Amino acid sequence: MRRRVWGTAVALALLSTGVTTVPAATASPVGQRPAPLERLFDNTAVSDDTRPTGADFDGSGGSLSAQDLTAAGWTPGRALTVQGARLTWPRRAPGEPDNVRADGQSVRVRGNGDALAFLVAGTGGGEESGAGLVRYRDGSRSSYHLTASDWRGGPLGTKAVALPHVNTPGGQLAEKARLYVVTVPLAEGRAVDSVELPRNSDVHVFALSVRAENRGWTGSWAASTSGYTAVGPWTDRTLRLVVHTSAGGPRVRIRLDNTFAAAPVRVGSATVAVQGSGASPRSAPAALSFGGSGDVEIPAGAQAFSDPLSFDVPADSNLLVSFHLPGTVTAAPVHSLAVQQSYVSEPGDHAADAGPDAYTSTILNWPVLTGVDVGGGPGSVVVLGDSITDGEKSTRDANRRWPDLLADRLRQQDAVPRYGVLNHGISANRVVTDRYVGDGVSTDTGGVSALHRLDRDVLAQTSARTVVVFQGVNDVRWGASAEQVVEGLREIAERARGRGLRVLVATIAPCAGEARCTAAVDAERSAVNRWILSGAGAAVFDAVLDFDAVLRDPGDPARMLPAYDSGDHLHPGDAGFAALAESVDLGVL
Repeated sequence: MRRRVWGTAVALALLSTGVTTVPAATASPVGQRPAPLERLFDNTAVSDDTRPTGADFDGSGGSLSAQDLTAAGWTPGRALTVQGARLTWPRRAPGEPDNVRADGQSVRVRGNGDALAFLVAGTGGGEESGAGLVRYRDGSRSSYHLTASDWRGGPLGTKAVALPHVNTPGGQLAEKARLYVVTVPLAEGRAVDSVELPRNSDVHVFALSVRAENRGWTGSWAASTSGYTAVGPWTDRTLRLVVHTSAGGPRVRIRLDNTFAAAPVRVGSATVAVQGSGASPRSAPAALSFGGSGDVEIPAGAQAFSDPLSFDVPADSNLLVSFHLPGTVTAAPVHSLAVQQSYVSEPGDHAADAGPDAYTSTILNWPVLTGVDVGGGPGSVVVLGDSITDGEKSTRDANRRWPDLLADRLRQQDAVPRYGVLNHGISANRVVTDRYVGDGVSTDTGGVSALHRLDRDVLAQTSARTVVVFQGVNDVRWGASAEQVVEGLREIAERARGRGLRVLVATIAPCAGEARCTAAVDAERSAVNRWILSGAGAAVFDAVLDFDAVLRDPGDPARMLPAYDSGDHLHPGDAGFAALAESVDLGVL
């Protein structure tokens, strides 16, 4: 078996590398009729803090705190959306059975979609995994592989929620308890009838659903959550965020994420408008709703999609997405490098304001908002990258990041579909190691690794068709070997292709002259690029973009061409970003 570069503690990310259809004649008999998951609950994970012996999740008396779950917004029967999948936290009181120890049980699950979503945790002290089976309404079957990270020691960067305590018979411990949402692919176009769980009793399943496909939607704008940082504090304030569309359409919805949080966030109202100038909309903002309501509370680690709204979203335009925060917000999930000025209001709900007067302060990041989708369209290209993709050193408020310019080119031609382009670059991000650990308030907004955020930032993105991976320079600048980066890129490709995505990779750009880009670093960078450009790289990816060749100085290949250099020798300027976008053969998308 090939060594996993991020270590055994993080292999949750490797969920499945594809759907294998199982002939009916070879499928193992179940011996039971499918039943709803809650009827199969045979383990108790949640205890009241006053009665910690009321549950024994792990066989050693450890359990989750009911009070911690309530503080996180994970109350009994609560619907939670994570990675685009709608799951329900068990409607059980503390001390009642609330999860299934996986042992081949046949679970009644119905629906059409692109993936199964499991709310799980392992209790074996490490990663727990096993193979299961999906039965479809047409009589066919497919296999899947499920991996659950440990509830007390698994990676924080991939968890859905972390609770601050573990209950034990001897008292409560100040130790993180983790729960995970894991998705595995389904056979395309087939309606699910039931799911056979793996046979591994250390895999605990709390909820299971079919993640609906995003048919009829194209991702137009997106941003990754790069950290969870102190903000404001904001009390009774409205944020008016400026975002730039790639694709346009006749309907709109937004996505709000409470990623990495420990407590719910409440949104009192939300609107969308086309920007006129600054905080001024071109016309009166249109109200958004969430499940038919004007407000929404988003539990820790969850997300909320607004209801579809008939609204003409122009391509290549700035939108104003405004939302009111009625409570006090001292920390929030943010995308730290917006390269775009947005606005914060005076006290009050100003989401519907048709003028700018209430918006008296500015911010240069995007809190909570992570996506804007438009109706129709052919789907989206996702760009997974670091600060070069994020637009560091591009002109502020000008939308000259290279993915923006790639979207311009797609709109101006008819040879290939006019995809939306979703920019999931994070400044300082790495392929194989986390900058931000994935939990708690931090000043580091370099994000969890590309391996840890792949499910959230690529596989769960609206109508993703192709992913372009342009990362690695931060890894080698901070001591990673070429072998580690290559293995990380290989794993990204395997996981994305296993979900049916087309996967492109870009060579790492030169950076000699920047303080950390030593000759030794350049040797590692060059070794990664040689692998990408070799037959071995060609076998892993669907196509290669040679960004190194685009940006390098022919007379000094370790350096960026001066005309493309922003001046720091690491990031291109506007001319360099334009060169990258222009170099992409649109046909390979």
